[in-house]
Amino acid sequence: MALQRKQADEVKFCCAICLDLLKDPVTIPCGHNYCMSCIKASWEEKDKEKSHSCPQCRQSFSPRPFLVKNAMLEELVEELKKTGLRAAPADLCYAQPEDVNCDVCTGKKLKALKSCLVCLASYCERHLQPHYESPTFKKHKLVEASVKFQDTICSHHDEVMKIFCRTDQRCICFLCSMDEHNGHETVSAAAERTVKQRELAESRQKIQQRIQDREKYAKELQQAVGAINGSADKAVAYSEKIFTELIRLVQKRSSDVMQQIKRQQEMEVIRTKDLQKKLDQEIAELKGKDVQLDLLSRTEDNIQFLHNYPSLSKLTASTDSPPKPKVGHLRYFEDVMAAVTAARDEMQHVLMEKWSLAEPTTRAKFLEYSCQIQLDPNTANHFLVLSEDDQKITYSDENTAYSPHPDRFIHACQVLSKDGLTGCCYWEVEMSRNASVAVAYKGVARSGTFDSHAFGCNEKSWVLNCGSSYTFIHNYCLRSISGPKVSRVGVYLDHSAGVLSFYSVSETMTLLHRVQTTFTEPLYAGLFLAGRNADTVEFCELK
Repeated sequence: MALQRKQADEVKFCCAICLDLLKDPVTIPCGHNYCMSCIKASWEEKDKEKSHSCPQCRQSFSPRPFLVKNAMLEELVEELKKTGLRAAPADLCYAQPEDVNCDVCTGKKLKALKSCLVCLASYCERHLQPHYESPTFKKHKLVEASVKFQDTICSHHDEVMKIFCRTDQRCICFLCSMDEHNGHETVSAAAERTVKQRELAESRQKIQQRIQDREKYAKELQQAVGAINGSADKAVAYSEKIFTELIRLVQKRSSDVMQQIKRQQEMEVIRTKDLQKKLDQEIAELKGKDVQLDLLSRTEDNIQFLHNYPSLSKLTASTDSPPKPKVGHLRYFEDVMAAVTAARDEMQHVLMEKWSLAEPTTRAKFLEYSCQIQLDPNTANHFLVLSEDDQKITYSDENTAYSPHPDRFIHACQVLSKDGLTGCCYWEVEMSRNASVAVAYKGVARSGTFDSHAFGCNEKSWVLNCGSSYTFIHNYCLRSISGPKVSRVGVYLDHSAGVLSFYSVSETMTLLHRVQTTFTEPLYAGLFLAGRNADTVEFCELK
């Protein structure tokens, strides 16, 4: 108690401007005391206003009062100094570089706690007291001191901005609404805050729902990884058992099958974990966004809220749900086991042919491996016009103004899919005339000689030309194909087994050509048009 009383006495004999012990103390008409040099310096800054006020109670004096040293107060201060009174309280909180300075303090500034929207100034704890004690400041509006306090002040009129112009989407002061914003749709900042707060709440609700959806998908992906690993392990164990019975005849083939299973397992796990990683990252970003929106919703200052709202309220991430794990990914391992069992019964035939999983025989079976393919606009040649869903191309004699991109085909009228294909996949293509269906590695050239990048003219692409007759081309080796001429072609890919098959699709499916090779990297679906105006080709939506 004694220490608190002593500190209270110390404050009484300190100048409210410099916060030091009074030097040459003077008493101004309102009764407050200051160092003569401090109050003179404060008033000299405002001489142009021809009105002078007390820094504490804000009482104005006109003309400027004549200052006379208070001799009695000076003697009292000198006597207190002899008793060990400190120059200033030791626990004063001086402003740091990141803090808001008190506008009344001179010399070393104290940290401001509140800002007054009427005075347009910020105050430390000591200089804030008149706002709590004096009836003069009863109607003044105090807010948390902020380094961005000046953002609430109109730069043209030095008035507090309490109005929001919906026409120009910005905060303005009352004088602005009478001048350059006259006739605009305006509301109070508080009213606009209410509207934006409601929108913010809706945005947070959407984000939280998306977080729940992503967490659900992430859990499903985690389960898919376990199912893939479990099926793969089961397939390996079963295959080892069968090949043990035929060890002398199928030792080499057994090793090949093990490698195929493990390679498929690795690709599927990597692909699934990559999607899971992206989901985890998106969830983290959404949670971070939610925290920012929560902090924004708690902002006390309406102007600060409206300043920060546009940059924080918009959702930047895609709202599309990620694809769920497909059962077809697991069917591969089951098919391995079925094929190994069949190999035991037909050992001689299997060993004479290159290993391949049993290919579907009906369209219904093919559709179990169907996938929806989207084209990559960044690869499309300038004479190709893409549909809005990126599944159809149309040839146009007019050069499309695509932006430059290193993946774009420059000379050949062709385009690739966005995503690479692995495992077992099936898709169908509908065409008008003179189109080609292809698959290619991502590293196929985009320009240069025609042979280096046109589908089929290099070792990185395989293409079926569907003009007046069918022609298959790979690495510039051409083979004429016979088969029923239809407008729809089906493509079946078993990446791990190295099988690529083309079918004509009508009431029945007819095999046009099958490729048996080894694919060393993911394949991308491709489309090519021969260059006649209005020709089209598109990926079909399979059900």
